[in-house]
Amino acid sequence: MKPVLVDAGFIVARMDRRQAHHAKCLKALDGIEGPLITCEAVIAEACHLLRHFTGPREAVLENVSRGNFQIPLALANRAAAIALLLKKYADVPMDLADACLVDLATQIGTGRILTLDGDFKIYRWGRNRAFELLIEL
Repeated sequence: MKPVLVDAGFIVARMDRRQAHHAKCLKALDGIEGPLITCEAVIAEACHLLRHFTGPREAVLENVSRGNFQIPLALANRAAAIALLLKKYADVPMDLADACLVDLATQIGTGRILTLDGDFKIYRWGRNRAFELLIEL
């Protein structure tokens, strides 16, 4: 089973029923068999975006604690490669969470991603491979 990358927008829309893509994000999990992989920058971004709600931030962290969201990336070990991605995509612009996910895709060998961020249509992982966006926008 290939892992699936998870971005902050997906997490927020999944937790907040008022989000336009809430139903799509819930449905996107149907049929996902691989582990959900993300990075600490995505978790921090999601928690920041959910800061005005009681409960969802704790639920995000509980998902990390239970292993529902796995975090295999150690930023200290990949900082130089991630800095290169930030420079390469400065015109998009790319943020830290996106750079970590692009690097993580290369490290784990998959571009399957749950995201609402159209920039992943531009970003490339590995040797110029396109991401497979698992949510239709």
